[in-house]
Amino acid sequence: MYKINQLFLASLTLFIVFSSFKAEQQDTEKEEVREAIQYYLQAHATGNGEYLREAFHPVANLYFVRDSELAQYTLEEYIALFDGTPGEDEDQRIRSIDNIEISGNAAIVTITLDYPNGIYTDYMSMLKIDGQWKIVNKTFYIDPR
Repeated sequence: MYKINQLFLASLTLFIVFSSFKAEQQDTEKEEVREAIQYYLQAHATGNGEYLREAFHPVANLYFVRDSELAQYTLEEYIALFDGTPGEDEDQRIRSIDNIEISGNAAIVTITLDYPNGIYTDYMSMLKIDGQWKIVNKTFYIDPR
């Protein structure tokens, strides 16, 4: 009976140590994802599209619906929409990272951009490539005001 209890306690200890390590690793990955997303948010705050080059993989695309049809931008087309100056209503804009889900080297991030003209919901597909998290796909919806 004593050996069974020792075996059980040893197994339980290993489980706790492994679970703790896994949780710390997940926290580290989430922090790295947040850092990558901050470049995206910085582009919106400053109007400087060059920040997007840090956040997105070069072959990333953006998808949305315009007039009931699928529409898309390449990364370069998206960057061209930024003129290098913050929006006139920047002081009224609120941005938040709402959710981060990670499985191995893949992640999904949900972001809300609450702007005076509408609420934008972004779904970012991310991959960890060569040790760096990059947005590879952005799908978004605009709820106009």
